Amino acid sequence: KMRRLWFKTNLKLCKIWFDMGEYGRMSKILKELHKSCQKEDGSDDQKKGTQLLEVYAIEIQMYTETKNNKKLKELYQRALSIKSAIPHPRIMGIIRECGGKMHMAERQWADAATDFFEAFKNYDEAGNPRRIQCLKYLVLANMLMESEVNPFDGQEAKPYKNDPEILAMTNLIAAYQKNDIMEFEKILKSNRRTIMDDPFIRNYIEDLLKNIRTQVLLKLIKPYTRIRIPFISQELNVPEKDVEQLLVSLILDNRVQGHIDQVNKLLECGDRSKGMRKYQAIDKWNTQLKSIYQTVSNRVG
Repeated sequence: KMRRLWFKTNLKLCKIWFDMGEYGRMSKILKELHKSCQKEDGSDDQKKGTQLLEVYAIEIQMYTETKNNKKLKELYQRALSIKSAIPHPRIMGIIRECGGKMHMAERQWADAATDFFEAFKNYDEAGNPRRIQCLKYLVLANMLMESEVNPFDGQEAKPYKNDPEILAMTNLIAAYQKNDIMEFEKILKSNRRTIMDDPFIRNYIEDLLKNIRTQVLLKLIKPYTRIRIPFISQELNVPEKDVEQLLVSLILDNRVQGHIDQVNKLLECGDRSKGMRKYQAIDKWNTQLKSIYQTVSNRVG
């Protein structure tokens, strides 16, 4: 009983240090908590799986905040490998949410979507309000993986479809799936609090906009052999230089066949060899410059 009380007290203390951003003090207590869940040979005691997961959950949150993805990944995999535990669903919600954020940082959108969905289900079972946030993150991951599946079609998420916090995201996914740029940007502007005020979502808005602009651009240029860049700029509602950057990346990715005539501000479709040679040379030059900069920085440092 005393051991359990000591464990719970230190876990609460860890949470206090975490909320205050005192990660150094937190780490010291975590070491003691880890030791209490280990065998004499230093390996994890699987009989204490439930307690281990409680320690992992708070430590995973710390690594998520400090953006230590290497440690986060290692701990996340260890947490998921524990089969002997019967944890509180809130604990698994925390682990899965942090796993989703880790996958997002690695641009593994499908894995992130799976984790956010599991986090949502766990938080929902626990009656924890974080379920709404994880549902938003699930929608975000779904859009980034360019999935045509609407997460609100599933029975678990359906009851939240008209929740005031979620409504903006359901409208956003509808505009995204229709490739309606104007509507998409309008929803972002008129729902700053529920969408843009979340720093995690805000990090990926540019990726979403790039995706939707790419889809519209590919559809727009399809019937043409030559198309004016100012016209594309008007349709995408972005400056001409942004259109050129997007076209260059699409040419390099072999998604657009053609080259840019910068003098006449034209995209000429069909003859890709001229464009490819030019952009590959620029891309190679850019990579070499980055390498030189890195070498100089390391020597100066």
